Amino acid sequence: MKKTIIIKYGELSTKKDNINYFLKILKENIDSLLIWKHFINYDRGRMFVDVDDEYIDKTISVLKKTFGIHEIIVGFIDNEMDFDKICDNVLELIKEENFNTFKVICKRGNKKYPLNSMEISAKVGGYILKNRENIKVDVNNPEEKIYIEIRNDAVLYYLNGILGLGGYPVGTLGKGLLMLSGGIDSPVAGYLAIKRGVKISAIYFESPPHTSDFAKEKVKKLANVLASYSPNMNLYVINFTKIQEAILKNIPYEYLITIMRRMMYRISLKIANKGNFKILINGESIGQVASQTLTSMSVINKVVDIPVIRPVACFDKLEIIDIAKKIGTFDISTLPYEDCCTVFVPEHPVINPELEKCVLYEKLIPYEDLINEAIKNVNIIKIGKEEKYQDIL
Repeated sequence: MKKTIIIKYGELSTKKDNINYFLKILKENIDSLLIWKHFINYDRGRMFVDVDDEYIDKTISVLKKTFGIHEIIVGFIDNEMDFDKICDNVLELIKEENFNTFKVICKRGNKKYPLNSMEISAKVGGYILKNRENIKVDVNNPEEKIYIEIRNDAVLYYLNGILGLGGYPVGTLGKGLLMLSGGIDSPVAGYLAIKRGVKISAIYFESPPHTSDFAKEKVKKLANVLASYSPNMNLYVINFTKIQEAILKNIPYEYLITIMRRMMYRISLKIANKGNFKILINGESIGQVASQTLTSMSVINKVVDIPVIRPVACFDKLEIIDIAKKIGTFDISTLPYEDCCTVFVPEHPVINPELEKCVLYEKLIPYEDLINEAIKNVNIIKIGKEEKYQDIL
């Protein structure tokens, strides 16, 4: 038998006519992540990753953070399909395993094989009982599940695997621009968008000297965590100081956050259009703060004409925190460095802003010139590398 890493697709198997597109992208994503020698082969049922034994654990670590994978299994494949050989291979598979109860589960993809799935399971189970002492079959709650897959030209053997992340392969659903702050919610929103196949980059608004370099480094750390799920991210850093100071000087205090968010949306839209991002993504959660009431979100949303996706919109804070801890962003997000969304928060912000007032107040500042200046001076950081790219847009 030859050792191989088996990938089960899960949700991808529902794609039917266009499954080959999703599998092609999944293969390309894995190829780009495995920097050691490997070989990948796949069909509509399974994907196989072959590496030297010394790289199996490292490969599994990579696959565990790759979307589009339902289950990861270290198994064996053998081209010999004789039933006696199958029985011997199963004994070889379980020789180091300790268990009291077991169940044999057979999937027969090759319908020409002379025995059906139930017959194979029963006969192999009987063979195991004859050759192992002090064990018994338990079809309801076995300690060990032994899997056999009869394919057209080979037989797969494996035990329980490792649950993958599921979702869709990154990039299968296009590109999105994440409005990334230093808080808990937006990194989780980015992760959930990646899970649905969206290839993300991020935009961050800094406001020196009101925000510190520590706040920017915090966001870069968050972006690096997200880049472990969606490689080759750009982080677009926008200097928001002049815009924020103009808002603070000229706009009624209760409307500061509403106008500030509308400016951020305008800038994000321009970056998205230049970078061919199809959607904006953010961490807004309904009712969590004043700018996230339904009225506020509606008024703020008026300045953009592409979809704004809010993956955590209907999550409560504890649910968001649970995900943040799972993906490794929570401890970073709780570092005590303020971003520009929190430095000038009014004591009583408007929760039901009026669109007509927003339009009127915005005429008090030369926001179009300020926005164009901010975009002209954008700093684009390639996450995961030291190089910084200026004036790309």
